[in-house]
Amino acid sequence: MEKMIYLDMDGTIANFYGVEGWLDDLLNENSRPYEVAEPLYDESTLLKMVALGYTLGIVSWLSKNSTKEFDTRVRKAKREWLKEHYPHIEFNEIHIVKYGTPKYKVVKNINSILIDDEEPNRNAWKGIAYEPNFLESF
Repeated sequence: MEKMIYLDMDGTIANFYGVEGWLDDLLNENSRPYEVAEPLYDESTLLKMVALGYTLGIVSWLSKNSTKEFDTRVRKAKREWLKEHYPHIEFNEIHIVKYGTPKYKVVKNINSILIDDEEPNRNAWKGIAYEPNFLESF
């Protein structure tokens, strides 16, 4: 069986909440926080995971109460952010889904690992789930 790790983005690998004015931007449907957030873990951490035989995926939510147009901009911004900050990582799956969607419902391998900063997401996960500081063990 494939060893799979799914990573959340906002607050897990992207310092989204560290972007000044992030909430006001979201309320005004400005995708800036998704574009300028600094990575919380550098690419070498993720490359170590791949070297250990893990396949990586992304499962991340869109903004709460957003329009279809804003969702499109956020999906684009998140994909571009991944390419910019993790250019040598080939993510096997990238799921950027509506806010509140149970993450285990959209992934291919539910018996896998989720790394997510949100406790309810970790509790709902069908496999093993860890807080982001788990990445420091790589």
